[in-house]
Amino acid sequence: MTSPHPQPASASGPLPSADLPSADLPSAVLPSAVLWDMDGTIVDTEPYWIAAEAPLVEEHGGSWTHQDALQLVGLSLDASARILQDAGVRLTVDEIIATLSARVVAMCAERGVPFRPGALEMLHDLRAAGVKTGLVTMSYRHMALSIVELIGFQAFDVVIAGDDARRPKPHPDPYLQAAEALGVDIAHTVAIEDSPNGLRSAIASGAVALGVPNILPLDGIGAHALWPTLEGRTAADLGALHVAHHTTAAVHGDAR
Repeated sequence: MTSPHPQPASASGPLPSADLPSADLPSAVLPSAVLWDMDGTIVDTEPYWIAAEAPLVEEHGGSWTHQDALQLVGLSLDASARILQDAGVRLTVDEIIATLSARVVAMCAERGVPFRPGALEMLHDLRAAGVKTGLVTMSYRHMALSIVELIGFQAFDVVIAGDDARRPKPHPDPYLQAAEALGVDIAHTVAIEDSPNGLRSAIASGAVALGVPNILPLDGIGAHALWPTLEGRTAADLGALHVAHHTTAAVHGDAR
């Protein structure tokens, strides 16, 4: 696939300024699309998943620690369900997924959905700049769409959910499927992730991978950049990251 946004012509050219309004940036300095993880990246629902897991295991006579729960962060629901079966939950994979999803949805309805700092503002800025956006999540489609509806504006051009993916994260398939659906070259996208498995998926796909850690540290995974938060960041910052990555790749002779 050919990107509609060309790579920078010169490795020594200036990077875009974050002070320039994103809507006024030339398209060449912006990524073709920005691909977003959901849980832990846009919304802070990971504590809800963790809160749903322990009671489920205990209902089946097992025990479940916070450390046990951390191993499921960023995993597909299928893989998580199998680990819960190993912990003693006597339900099928589909039954575990349905039970956990229903409990998390109920917690979202009861307690509200906390958005991660800067996520909604970044989505607004990307839309204003005309950058395509995709949601790439291992949550199932019905749950992903229920969260998308809470955003309050048309935030995404495409949604690739856990039940859409040919292979789940950490495989690259979900990100490659999103790029294909958007009609863009994956190499000219930025993927934003909060978990090690999600970041591995983004890196393997060929996207410019941005880690914004939440529950788990992301050091040593291989992200092209790590930001402590999206708060105060704009589409121009993602443009600068996109250009810097491809400039560095061109200098080292491995640009796509």
